[in-house]
Amino acid sequence: MTSTLQRWPDDRTGALAISIMFEQWDAGVAPGLGPMGNPLPAGALDHQAVSWADYGWRTGVWSVLELLEKERLPATFYVSGILADTAPDALRAIAEAGHEIAGHSWAQNRIPALITPEEERAEIARCTEALSAVSGQRPRGWISPRCTPSARTSELLAGSGYEWHGDVFDADLPYWRETPEGRIVALPFGMEINDLPMTVRYGQPTRELVSSFAFEASTLAAGRRLGYVDVTLHAHVGCRPAGLQALTEIIAEARRLDFWIATRGDLVDQFVDAD
Repeated sequence: MTSTLQRWPDDRTGALAISIMFEQWDAGVAPGLGPMGNPLPAGALDHQAVSWADYGWRTGVWSVLELLEKERLPATFYVSGILADTAPDALRAIAEAGHEIAGHSWAQNRIPALITPEEERAEIARCTEALSAVSGQRPRGWISPRCTPSARTSELLAGSGYEWHGDVFDADLPYWRETPEGRIVALPFGMEINDLPMTVRYGQPTRELVSSFAFEASTLAAGRRLGYVDVTLHAHVGCRPAGLQALTEIIAEARRLDFWIATRGDLVDQFVDAD
């Protein structure tokens, strides 16, 4: 599984890809994780977690859009299709600002491994159609809820016209994945600098996003290998003041290291051009 990539633009060995997870759950469903950590007894709706998640479309997405505009940088927004109904203005603002929109299922409680192939195909189609209709941008890439695909997801995405699939953790660089529906770019997704597991699940302070990025980026900056660093904020988690400050410092460090700052689709284009 050897990538044909040798360098990023301008002969750089390091790149930063900023991912914003813009998520929502079905009505009456709370996120599996909330700020208090310990779940409520089965059958009780966690209204705190619901309100926490609603920060994403009410406040967080607008705050990170403002930061990215100030920094003049693109990002990839992974968007739940249900937000085309809940927050169409935000979806249009993402597209109008020139960011990449990727599919992220209809709602985050719909896990591919728990539904039939027909249901998963319908989820992909429903999400794709909703995001395309509201934003005017058809998604090229996809990540499943909780980054957990089924055994069929790559095949279904290829058959649905998707160019890349990000539920991939077995490589450092993009590669082709062959499926019965055609081939699709497997675009590995780094989980090391991701606000949800770092700060919510494992309880690290938000500032650790910055030091974790600097630590991982140092190897690429030294030119010892080609790669990219995924930095992921969820609109309802890390797109609050502390997380946005961390992202600002990460961007500054990436610029100091002369990293290419790109969308995930840009990474795919570089791979396809080099193939």
